[in-house]
Amino acid sequence: MVDVSYYCPRCGAVAELDRDPYLADKSVTPFPLEGWTYVSAADDYEGDDADGVKFVCGADAAAWSHPPESAADGEPGCGEPFYLNFVRYENGEEVSGQPESEYVQLAEGMAPSGPQGPNGPGFSR
Repeated sequence: MVDVSYYCPRCGAVAELDRDPYLADKSVTPFPLEGWTYVSAADDYEGDDADGVKFVCGADAAAWSHPPESAADGEPGCGEPFYLNFVRYENGEEVSGQPESEYVQLAEGMAPSGPQGPNGPGFSR
C-alpha cells in the first residue's frame, strides 16, 4: 500500500489515502459522475463495488492537511463534498463520466406577465 494525495477542487486541502500501488484513478471532480457508485474513505474503496470515493473536505476518514506552501492555521478543509472517480469499464470499453443531471423546478404561473408601463399622464394626439 502507498499513500496517495488528492486535492479538494474548491479549497486545495489535501486528502491522503492508503491505496493499492495499482491505481485506476480517472479524475477528481467537485460533482458526482452519473452512474458511478461512491463510498466514503472509511469504507472499502478498493472493492469491486466502488466506482469512486466521496470525500467531505476536512471531515472524513482520510488524513487531511493544508495545501503545500500554505500559511493557513487551524483545521484544513472547506466541508464541501468532492469525488475521486476510478476508471470504469462497460463491455470492455472505458466509460467517460458525465456530471449528474440537476433538476430545476419551474415556478409556472408565477412569472411576471411582462414589463409594466410608466405611471403618469397618458399621451394624446
